[in-house]
Amino acid sequence: MTPPHTAIPKDAQPKSWVDNMPNWAEPYCRLSRYDRPVGIWLLALPGWIAISFARLNQLPQWSDVLLALLILIGAIAMRGAGCTYNDILDKDFDAKVDRTAGRPIPSGRISVKNAWIWTIVQCLIGLGVLLALPHNAQVISLASIPLVAAYPLMKRITWWPQVWLGFTFNWAILVAIAAVNGHVRTPDILLYLGFVFWTIGYDTIYALQDKEDDAMIGVRSTARRFGNQVRPAIFTLYGISIALLCAACLMRQAPIGLIGIAIFSGHLFLQALRTTPNMGDSALLLFKSNREAALLLLAGFGLSSLVLV
Repeated sequence: MTPPHTAIPKDAQPKSWVDNMPNWAEPYCRLSRYDRPVGIWLLALPGWIAISFARLNQLPQWSDVLLALLILIGAIAMRGAGCTYNDILDKDFDAKVDRTAGRPIPSGRISVKNAWIWTIVQCLIGLGVLLALPHNAQVISLASIPLVAAYPLMKRITWWPQVWLGFTFNWAILVAIAAVNGHVRTPDILLYLGFVFWTIGYDTIYALQDKEDDAMIGVRSTARRFGNQVRPAIFTLYGISIALLCAACLMRQAPIGLIGIAIFSGHLFLQALRTTPNMGDSALLLFKSNREAALLLLAGFGLSSLVLV
């Protein structure tokens, strides 16, 4: 049972392994969102899908397994570091929002100083992953640092922070393809952009939870920007995403990949259909379903390649 003094954020899983951590470690696990693993999935899966995309028309290699493991470790470390850094910058905002007031920093369970130390520790783990990558992939990985550092500030200066998140959260695609092929070409860029539009869509759904609180404290988002037109906006964003993914497969001369995209697009269509401007807490469940959407695409790419070969 969770100790009575523990403040669990409302969007966390009601029960998870984090609840059984020692009292000194438990708030750091929550700071890194280990009790909300969907973010790790959504950071790692684009990299895994990129490996499968790079191997369309080819047999997988054992090196792909090692690369997938490095992407997973990097996703856990850098997602945790990013969340910690975000919470340091957003501590005053979070304290005013019902869903986030229970996070470790605004609730007083972790000091800002200790949060910075934890950020550095996680970044060092990410550095270890970086050093294990091929040189070209290392260079591309380093290029993501400005995107990561600036993201928490976007909600203060633009209505489109989800666009910035899209470019940031899918950077593993470019890293993975550079690691597999040694270079990044036009089809790979199209794949990346397709995932950017997918991320804008699913994070808009996520932001629907906080529309009222965000309006009161002056935080901007695409959920607020789209307003009552959020459903057609999600349809449009997901439609562009699917079109770009299809173009990537065709330019890659791997039409077999369209099978996986068809399955993926069916899931996105159902998401858009269920999106409403005032869906409240149910937006979280819809957002989380994007893990399954990405797993379907990964399975589709992987099986398509194996069947073809």
